[in-house]
Amino acid sequence: MDRRVRQVSRLLGLDQVLGRRSRRLDAGRQQIVSLGRGLVRSQVAAVLLDEPLTVVDPALKWTLRSKLKEIHRDTGHTLVYVTHDQTEALTFADEVVVLNEGAIVQAGEPSELFLSPAHEFVGHFIGSPGMNMLPAEVAGGIVRVGDEDVGTAGEPLPPGPVRIGVRPEFVRIAPAGTSPGVPARVTGIDRMGAYDLVHAVVGEHPLIAKTEAGSSYRPGAVEFLHFPADRTFLFRDEVRCGSLAPLNGRGQA
Repeated sequence: MDRRVRQVSRLLGLDQVLGRRSRRLDAGRQQIVSLGRGLVRSQVAAVLLDEPLTVVDPALKWTLRSKLKEIHRDTGHTLVYVTHDQTEALTFADEVVVLNEGAIVQAGEPSELFLSPAHEFVGHFIGSPGMNMLPAEVAGGIVRVGDEDVGTAGEPLPPGPVRIGVRPEFVRIAPAGTSPGVPARVTGIDRMGAYDLVHAVVGEHPLIAKTEAGSSYRPGAVEFLHFPADRTFLFRDEVRCGSLAPLNGRGQA
């Protein structure tokens, strides 16, 4: 037992405070002590962690996530980790289960949830910023945003309204008048250092495009936005119902 306690405390960086009562520690270390109490038991089927890093210093969170993955690898325990922090979920988990109002809306590997969301909630929740959603119409297999044809429905769909979902990372900006695409008026630029976030409106609907740092787009300018077929999805009643396909003979959607 002593060997196990010292092994876990060493992994969690608690060696120097083993002789102190946990209530005399700061809130962050108290949280880590609680985490250690769950991990120190060797004969368990699973370890349940309910937002264990909520009050931990942000700089320490990355270290502890690595330690948890190390413990998981060394012990083979199943770790069920509940969090509202998408970054924690995507960097920590082998499989992510997204719940909305008590119901599972999608489960899969982190890359699957990011690249292929099955529900609008997953599109909004996973990613920073979240997935763009634009109202559109399907008629005769053609997908239209306002007066512009942006692609075709990749799967047979009955005519009617849909919502186009595309992540800011995959929105392409081209010179005005380029087809197929939708005109958008730039409303602002967020300079994030490593990249820029271009804010625009399509009609009255906001949209964000993630571009290289130092972009020359200016508020008030009209640009054309393109949605790549392999990264753009169609939603009805918040559930993915298909994907966008290129317009024949008119370039890539």
